[in-house]
Amino acid sequence: MQDKHTRIVHRSAPAACLLAVLAAAPAHATNGYFEHGYGIKSQGIGGVGIALPQDGLAAAANPAGSAFVGNRVDVGVSWFMPKRSADIVGNAAPVNGSCDGNGKQHFLIPELGAIRQVGPRLAAGIAIYGNGGMNTSYKGGIPLFGSGEAGVNLEQMFIAPNLAWKVTQQHAIGAAVNFAYQRFKAKGLANFDNPMFSSSPGNVTDRGSDGATGLGVRLGYLGKLTPDFTFGATWSSKIHARKFDKYRGLFADGGSFDIPESYGIGAAWQVTPGLTLAADVNRILFGAVTAVGAPLANFARGQLGAANGPGFGWTNITVHKIGAAYALNPGLVLRLGYDHAGQPVPAGETLFNMLAPGIVQKHLSTGATLKFTHSELSIAYTHAFRRQVDGIDSIPQSFGGGNANLRLAEHSLGVAYGRKF
Repeated sequence: MQDKHTRIVHRSAPAACLLAVLAAAPAHATNGYFEHGYGIKSQGIGGVGIALPQDGLAAAANPAGSAFVGNRVDVGVSWFMPKRSADIVGNAAPVNGSCDGNGKQHFLIPELGAIRQVGPRLAAGIAIYGNGGMNTSYKGGIPLFGSGEAGVNLEQMFIAPNLAWKVTQQHAIGAAVNFAYQRFKAKGLANFDNPMFSSSPGNVTDRGSDGATGLGVRLGYLGKLTPDFTFGATWSSKIHARKFDKYRGLFADGGSFDIPESYGIGAAWQVTPGLTLAADVNRILFGAVTAVGAPLANFARGQLGAANGPGFGWTNITVHKIGAAYALNPGLVLRLGYDHAGQPVPAGETLFNMLAPGIVQKHLSTGATLKFTHSELSIAYTHAFRRQVDGIDSIPQSFGGGNANLRLAEHSLGVAYGRKF
């Protein structure tokens, strides 16, 4: 087995640059493959939202927040621009050099949220948003993987109807049902579509788009502990998604790609009538999802698509967010925030994460809202600072050894229109 692997690697220099196609991590999200904030207002304040509901997307962070924003509809879109690349160094085959992962550089991420008070204490709403996605295209083709264009595409969308109940005027609980839809396709991987590499040959590549649905819940609490201090907590279950049947020979556990469990707490302090400070701490359990958390070393125990097959090797992460909102006057609110995420990709797991290196950790955001009589216009800009993760023994000796070094930086610009009714 080892000799066959080595011979394949020696066929083409671009080979190591596309080994990451064997699995797909969303590329247009910033905390691993979770968005750093849901709603343009949240994005402008560093992604804070658990204890600071601001618009119709409040339930995406904490469904209890829907009880405190009134009747409104918010529609927004973010223009996301990642810049990712990688190097192969120290490999025994002639594959060393830089790889450009920017076949597609621009993504649009829409969002919609609506909330209505249906009683003195009950609010009902719906939030529609994206959690992540990835599109990469190597137009010149990769001979190691097959002829023609090579790449993968992964998209995720969430529809979250929610209810929030004010237990008292200062305390609320909430629940949301998370309906998830995922779509995936891969192409140009024909050389891995065989019994040596896959547990299900014929279901690895060039099968077109495959969709999968999933279902989970999100619960939350929000309370005004004092007139100026608010505390919130939220938990989201793992979303068990149907398997990508067309790609059951690619993803671990027969095409499984569940969405991780997460939870967090937040606080908001109204320092003055015009100034609010807020902070969140989130935990995301990437390592508990087989296709995401399984290490590359599993190649020694199972093929692609097997229950014990290889994956990304991602670990669980903690995310810290802090931000400030300042009402300059009744018609203008300014925002500033910072988000720091843990590193999900260990140095020994950089190989499979070359195509979409979700490695950025530091995010600086700013934003503003113009308020009119019954409507609002909000904008937000986020920069994820360039991050590099150098591999440590990340390429197995059977593939020629050496390391894959990853780089990623991101820009995001969002705009939203909100209307009160």
